[in-house]
Amino acid sequence: MIDADDISRIVETLPEANRSGSSFEVNRRGFAWFYQEKVEGRRGRIEHPDVLAVRVADLTEKEILIAMDPEKFFTDAHYKGYPAVLVRLATIDTDDLTDLLSNAWRTRAPRRLVAEFDARANASA
Repeated sequence: MIDADDISRIVETLPEANRSGSSFEVNRRGFAWFYQEKVEGRRGRIEHPDVLAVRVADLTEKEILIAMDPEKFFTDAHYKGYPAVLVRLATIDTDDLTDLLSNAWRTRAPRRLVAEFDARANASA
């Protein structure tokens, strides 16, 4: 199963991205974080290190991911109407998670940084 160290290694490949506590961010804007479940009747939240919340471009992308593979992707009431999908880390491989995190990073990174990243990727292809 993918763990926090694996996620950190993926995030380190993204320009100016870093880990901050239980979240991953670029330019102080979170693009992924460990799921914090709100439990009825309890104060605070329960962190689930086996589930990662990941930003997506929009609600349509979220719905498509969940419909495509509901064992891998899901949501809960707290994330209703919010462009993030919950990912069961035991069900996703490194390549798919790398793509998902890269796309999430793009939703939060400054345009100039995305353009520089794409230019470097195109130059090396």
